[in-house]
Amino acid sequence: MTQLTWLRKNLFSTWYNSLLTVLCLVFLFWVGRGFLIWATTQAQWAVIKVNLPLFLVGRFPQDLYWRIWIVLAIAATLTAVTAGVVFSKQQFTKRRIALFICIVSALLVIVPLNLTSRLWLGLIAGLLIAGFGIGKSFAKTIAPWLSLNWLLSFLLILWLIGGGLGLQPVSTNLWNGLLLTLLTAIVSIVLSFPIGVLLALGRTSNLPIVRWFCILYIELVRGLPLIGILFLAQVMLPLFLPGDVRLDRVLRGIAGLVLFSAAYMAENVRGGLQAIPRGQIEAAKALGFNTPFVIILIVLPQALRAVIPAIVGQFIGLFKDTSLLSLLGLVELTGIARSILAQPQFIGRYAEVYLFIGLIYWIFCYSMSLASRRLEKQLS
Repeated sequence: MTQLTWLRKNLFSTWYNSLLTVLCLVFLFWVGRGFLIWATTQAQWAVIKVNLPLFLVGRFPQDLYWRIWIVLAIAATLTAVTAGVVFSKQQFTKRRIALFICIVSALLVIVPLNLTSRLWLGLIAGLLIAGFGIGKSFAKTIAPWLSLNWLLSFLLILWLIGGGLGLQPVSTNLWNGLLLTLLTAIVSIVLSFPIGVLLALGRTSNLPIVRWFCILYIELVRGLPLIGILFLAQVMLPLFLPGDVRLDRVLRGIAGLVLFSAAYMAENVRGGLQAIPRGQIEAAKALGFNTPFVIILIVLPQALRAVIPAIVGQFIGLFKDTSLLSLLGLVELTGIARSILAQPQFIGRYAEVYLFIGLIYWIFCYSMSLASRRLEKQLS
């Protein structure tokens, strides 16, 4: 009865509202019917099935795929533990757990993978459940060590992907597809966040040199397009380094993303800093706190909490901006899609390929948005 009341109130409250609702439903039915007919009778999804490894890891050596699976298992476990710690006070019903198991089971059946890959996926799904349970059960014990664990795991992940120190080295030219997209996005997000915070604090500083330097950097970078900064990072950054130092193209691409994102991150954080009442800062100083402690213990926690949506929005934008790296010769997800479309048997299959990579981008971006909303709710 409640649902009927909601429909009557929101969709059929007046005659013109009812007419608009009916027209929208007819349009959605027409579009959905056309897409369903195309997807089931005309689309050639073989381009996805045949090239799925290329989409995910590009030209990474096939005999070293076990290293990628270990990386995925480490990242999934730590993510689950972190989620368990953050949402330790929330109760998750059996319905949600059953839904997660059904989704994983459907993926194991639908996704065209060999038996080894299906076993790895099953193991990772088990690690997700176990990690989340451990995080919820031992939240207070694990929380202080999360940052250190993420740092150590990141170094371990880089070692597994790049090799060296006893493992077969893998050139960055073979880091392609979704692997390169995630790597560049995560590194850029992790580096741009603290730089952006420092720039925001510098812009509000009482020291004229620090303040004007930060203002100049922020306004200069925000006035340039990202593609221009990426080209500058590729061409001009090596000119500032010694002649015998050769910076990798992936590192130059990450440097461009970090320099660009940090300026926008600084403005987002500055908005949070301006929302803190001046009286809190004066009260803290009256109690004997010096400036660094006032910023770290009082100002920043409140400021960052106030701008969580803006910060996550910046992270989502940065994740999507990694697609511009394909213009610099880096074969990330968009670049590998263009390479696949050049295959003779799949020429012209633009719709299938770009729908697939669009779905991948949407899954990761929506996951970040969902985590942001849950974090906002958790922090009230």
